[in-house]
Amino acid sequence: MLTLEKSKQLISQTTTQPHLITHATAVMAAMGGMAAHFGADVAHWQAVGYLHDYDYEQYPDEHLKHTAQPLAAEGVTEEEIRAILSHGFGHCTEVEPLTEMEKSLYTVDELTGIIGAAARMRPLGITDLEVSSFMKKFKDKKFAAKCDRELIKNGCALLGMEVKEVSEICINAMKPFAAELGLGPKE
Repeated sequence: MLTLEKSKQLISQTTTQPHLITHATAVMAAMGGMAAHFGADVAHWQAVGYLHDYDYEQYPDEHLKHTAQPLAAEGVTEEEIRAILSHGFGHCTEVEPLTEMEKSLYTVDELTGIIGAAARMRPLGITDLEVSSFMKKFKDKKFAAKCDRELIKNGCALLGMEVKEVSEICINAMKPFAAELGLGPKE
């Protein structure tokens, strides 16, 4: 089973850009929150979340096309690889998210971007971000306009959850990582 230590070692072989490492950390944190919500293995879901953009820096135009084979060679399981591939459903893969882990990764990958943007607008960053404030930003299509809100809504529907509920889980899961994410209080 994939561990966070192994995910970090694998990512270090393909990813050097600080913003991509920060994104991996945000998705890792959010996946931990989703795992706790579903009563699943938090550490395992965090490891899968951290590794989800394994090939992105090297192959941004062929994202997830250079993931399965190298990860399999490193001992990453079929279930873990399938979860990683499923986060690209509809835009770079045809791997439909079916399990709670897959649906969660598909949803939180995009959602963490808007959460991070909302947190950066606040003097105390994510540390005091409440879901009610976040939802105002989420509804403003001009805010973090590149984040695909329809994808997030579709992911939440797949999970049978409201955007507000998933957002609250992710915000709370990201708070302990505020400093690492650069989302702590401004000096």
